[in-house]
Amino acid sequence: MSTYNESSFRVLKGLEPVRERPGMYTRTDSPAHIIQEVIDNAADEALGGFAKNIHVMLHLDGSVTVTDDGRGIPVGLHPEEQIPVVVLAYTRLHAGGKFDKKTGNSAYAFSGGLHGVGVAVTNALSLRVAVEVRREGKIWGIEFSEGGERIGDLLDLGTCGRQSGTRVRVWPDGKYFDSPKVPLNELERLLRSKAVLLPGVKVTLDTEQTGGTFLTKTWTYPDGLAGYLREMAGDQEAVCPIYAAEKYADANDDDFAPGEGAAWAFGWFTDGVASESYVNLIPTVAGGTHESGLRSGVFEAIKSFVEHHTLLPRGVKLQQDDVCGKMGFVLSARLLDPQFQGQVKEKLNSREAVKLVASQVRDPFEIWLNLHVEAGKAIAELAIKQALARQKNAQKVEKKKQSGVAVLPGKLTDCESTDIADNELFLVEGDSAGGSAKMARNKETQAILPLRGKVLNSWEVEAGRLFANAEIHDIAVALGVDPHGAEDTPNLDNLRYGKVIIMSDADVDGSHIQTLLLTLFYRHFPGLIAHGRIYIAQPPLYRIDVPASGKKRPARRLYALDEGELTAIRDRVEKEGIAVDKIEVGRFKGLGEMNPEQLRETAMDPATRRVLPIAERPESRDATLKLFNLLMGKGEAAGRRSWMEEKGHLVEADI
Repeated sequence: MSTYNESSFRVLKGLEPVRERPGMYTRTDSPAHIIQEVIDNAADEALGGFAKNIHVMLHLDGSVTVTDDGRGIPVGLHPEEQIPVVVLAYTRLHAGGKFDKKTGNSAYAFSGGLHGVGVAVTNALSLRVAVEVRREGKIWGIEFSEGGERIGDLLDLGTCGRQSGTRVRVWPDGKYFDSPKVPLNELERLLRSKAVLLPGVKVTLDTEQTGGTFLTKTWTYPDGLAGYLREMAGDQEAVCPIYAAEKYADANDDDFAPGEGAAWAFGWFTDGVASESYVNLIPTVAGGTHESGLRSGVFEAIKSFVEHHTLLPRGVKLQQDDVCGKMGFVLSARLLDPQFQGQVKEKLNSREAVKLVASQVRDPFEIWLNLHVEAGKAIAELAIKQALARQKNAQKVEKKKQSGVAVLPGKLTDCESTDIADNELFLVEGDSAGGSAKMARNKETQAILPLRGKVLNSWEVEAGRLFANAEIHDIAVALGVDPHGAEDTPNLDNLRYGKVIIMSDADVDGSHIQTLLLTLFYRHFPGLIAHGRIYIAQPPLYRIDVPASGKKRPARRLYALDEGELTAIRDRVEKEGIAVDKIEVGRFKGLGEMNPEQLRETAMDPATRRVLPIAERPESRDATLKLFNLLMGKGEAAGRRSWMEEKGHLVEADI
């Protein structure tokens, strides 16, 4: 039997955490992402206007060399650490030239995120890394061996005149990846996108062939985003000319830091075109809040144009999907402090990006539409056609629903759309929160049903007696679905909403209400869980007001789900150089305390909210039933008591 004592504790130092758990820091299907970290550094130099060429070489032995003609990584001693800065960059997590944005001392005002692990992860997962820096007339070289340890000192390799730049050669360690080679297609796509987003920058890829020759590909886009979108569209017919522009906040902007904003190109095509988005040159393949902002800005501009020219037929109401469904776009957003989902940075999570991109796109696009009326009318015609097709579909469904429809509950504030692909029903705890939710909702697609008090514990209630409880009756009638058992095949034809979202306070009572509603759905409406229709909103527990700091950083309002997130936000803000005592932290006692704008942003707007989908693991069905029976069964008081005594130390009490 192994002993558990002081010596059982192991402290991971330096780059050890990366090698122990590489999946926490990067993708492990191939070395593509660790190479991207090096390319991103070269691209950041180009974005800052310091580099005009990025050159990547793929060697036969699987190694990759990335060269830029930027400023070169600093090689002098760090004032506090007394280690050459180039060594810090490759051997320390959370060290880099992208953190100090508050004072203007950051080397990069706009860079691909602030996870701060960067090329240190590349070094940790490589057999060898060789770095050559040309800076201030000298050439410097340093090498790192397996595990990221440096081999020898920083070497002076001679003079280079006025040349400057960085060359990095990486030999990825195959044992950390499913496939040891960088996928060529993915690398080409990444490099092409860098060329698109950096007008005037030449990007070259040399692939070494057997025999010592090289296959060379070069990308440069003088027409920038518009030229790239035309290339993506191929032979497809455009409904109107492609609209390309950019807009960034200036020093007088109260909401955003100078330089934040976006460049974009978008157009409408008969069959639609795949779209691409980027944040500070990082490809966001899973989209995110900046894409939501673009669609919102485009939709508002088109809606205004259509109303101004009275183009909308009677009885037709435009929705965002009608306008943006056939739109193809390339979007390049710039954010001072982007927050991504995970280190791989596939999806942008920054809430403020919605407002930023929407506000920068809307006015210029509306002006463009009014200067190009024929193009505006062609887009409007396409959108109206989409809206008519959608309404026709909805009417077909509505006819099926006509027989035996019950009278909807009076306290239900219904939505206007009848398309369950978009519709959402919010079950909201309390009338005051219900009132805020009604003002915060999108009345087109979001319905609100406020619940008074706690719903009945329905675990042992027979299906035939469920409707004796008014709250359960109202929920069932609003949903349009009859109670059913786990073994039944439920009839969901009359389902009125695609998503049912439980929205309760982030406290003990709120958790109790969630449990009672989940008990109802699991016992009497299991078909909704099986089809992925039930969700739980996650409203934040804390509001954090961060003061403005210098011209580059306006005041911000952030939200934290729990204590852990609050601590993480405090740490991040402290790293930006803002004193913790300057930050104001407020705690929400409940949803009713939030104003409609806060509620919309944190719990209701699909672009910025957090909701948890509810699903059952089929293999754990017996264990789930047993636990529900223990917790919700009336005759299980003794079992509950002993269970609580056994598990009580695990609870996070909110007193």
